Amino acid sequence: MNKKVKSIISFALIAAFFVTMVTACWAVPSKQYSDSERRELAQFPKVDIKTLLDGSFMTKFESYTQDQFPLREKFRTLKAMMSYYVFRQLDNNDIYIKDGYAAKIEYPLSDKSLDYAAGRFEYVYKKFMEGKASNVYLSIVPDKSYFLADKGGYLKMDYEKLVAAMKDKMTYAQYIDIMNTLEISDYYKTDTHWRQEKLIETAKVLASGMGVTLAGQYRENTLDNPFYGVYYGQAALPMPAETIKYLTSDILDNCIVTNYETGKKTTIYDMEKAYGKDPYQMFLSGSISLMTIENPNATTDKELVIFRDSFGSSITPLLVEGYAKITLVDIRYINPDYLGRFVNFEGSDILFLYSTLVLNNSETIK
Repeated sequence: MNKKVKSIISFALIAAFFVTMVTACWAVPSKQYSDSERRELAQFPKVDIKTLLDGSFMTKFESYTQDQFPLREKFRTLKAMMSYYVFRQLDNNDIYIKDGYAAKIEYPLSDKSLDYAAGRFEYVYKKFMEGKASNVYLSIVPDKSYFLADKGGYLKMDYEKLVAAMKDKMTYAQYIDIMNTLEISDYYKTDTHWRQEKLIETAKVLASGMGVTLAGQYRENTLDNPFYGVYYGQAALPMPAETIKYLTSDILDNCIVTNYETGKKTTIYDMEKAYGKDPYQMFLSGSISLMTIENPNATTDKELVIFRDSFGSSITPLLVEGYAKITLVDIRYINPDYLGRFVNFEGSDILFLYSTLVLNNSETIK
């Protein structure tokens, strides 16, 4: 068989494969969402003269075929296993596994991101709190690479520099160190977040730094729904399911929780979301822009306003017993200029509680 014939056959096979894959993509209904990756999937792009001429159709079509590829999840897992176990690649999609824990490479430290985050916090402080709030605090939650990166020889950001920079930029806030209260077993293996049942002592340290003493007596409950965290899908590597545990008490059972996004009363634990796409969102219904928790059994009139990310959802219930009211604000999802309409800062304590992941990627903060 001469070289020309071989080339024709090779081209024909490639073309046939391409046509087969495209036909399969069209024949099988498109999926809107990837549960494992926690993201929207690309859909078939608009076809017209403009998109064909400017090249945007082909760009979007490539994304569409990649996202809607038949047996895509199985191919993703196979590719990840080959890369990780056969070719000894240290990470897959910037996700690595060490000691059974999946973590994301978070490197380098972004001074620009810290400047932006601190600037937004200072804006909120000067607009609403200066001369009004009782006390202002800052506490930082480390991501899992803080514990794992050195063990596996992975790149990691300078966490000491991050903390020092935020303290230096937020001189109006008293810093409460909770990093030394944590270890890797306090986090889920397949997810970014920490485990609520492991945070009782951390909550006590945080509260003590704000002049509040907590008893920390709870009933431990286990959710009967397997949990696969966000890193499970991003890594595309097989990892065993985990369980979510949550803490209850008479105080928490009697709390009045108001979700300002819906205007409705809710509960500390959202059991509908516990069986949804991301069970971690059962803690205070996830990353809600504005929410209040009133404690009718409080023995104090102290109020606390927490500016937070998703890590705040699971630790806040453990602070409730020390306050008459806690207001949670997530300025990734609400313009801070509107806060004066809903939040009373007069006489309240303020806590900025943010993870290193958000501080180092702060473009989502408004």
